[in-house]
Amino acid sequence: MRSKILITGASAGLGAAMARRYAADGRDLALCARGTDALAALRTELLTAHPNAKIAVRTLDVNDHPAVATVFGELHEELGGLDRVIVNAGLGKGAVLGSGRASANIATATTNFIGALAQAEAALEIFRAQHSGHLVLVSSMSAVRGLPGKKAAYSSSKAGLAALGAGLSVELAKSPIAVTTLLPGFIATEMTAKAGDARLVAPLDKGVAAMIDAIEKEKRRACVPGWPWRLIDVVLPRLPGPLVTRLG
Repeated sequence: MRSKILITGASAGLGAAMARRYAADGRDLALCARGTDALAALRTELLTAHPNAKIAVRTLDVNDHPAVATVFGELHEELGGLDRVIVNAGLGKGAVLGSGRASANIATATTNFIGALAQAEAALEIFRAQHSGHLVLVSSMSAVRGLPGKKAAYSSSKAGLAALGAGLSVELAKSPIAVTTLLPGFIATEMTAKAGDARLVAPLDKGVAAMIDAIEKEKRRACVPGWPWRLIDVVLPRLPGPLVTRLG
């Protein structure tokens, strides 16, 4: 069992929900996020519910790339090791390209791919040194097919992350380091619930349960929850462009 788990973007949404489930399961947690107050509140909540839990926290902006390696190293030392790193921090901002809001698209692409790459670098350096570990990359179902309009930069950034995970899983297949790429569909968080048809939005507890099940099984690639996203994984790349435009 991977008992020492680091989660980025842990102060809210999927990250906080995963932290709650893992704390209840008795895992030691290293939690990172930009929101210092929200992170402190989560730590207090977890320790109140689980007084014997070991919860280490650090404020971290994943776009401060040198800080990523430093903070991961500090948390590795504080917990006495890291068995799993869940690269979850991300942005969902976006605008139509060329509409004068380039900063939103650049911020999303930088955080979701370059920031994730910095996290993967820091995690794998630790895992290679200790000859074990599990890297989890939280991508998105939008990675399956380039989406138009406001979702173009977001889907592209998540596609890049999914490609990184696919490459690493092949590279490390015969090593003691596991790599999992998660592709969540619409799950009821502040960011993602607004993005899709309400009929497709899974409750937070169901969505996170599916994510953790795939993580614990250390699947190489998983669409979560399974229904209807495994079917969409097959169908979406084959849809004609005009229909994708309407969906976007």
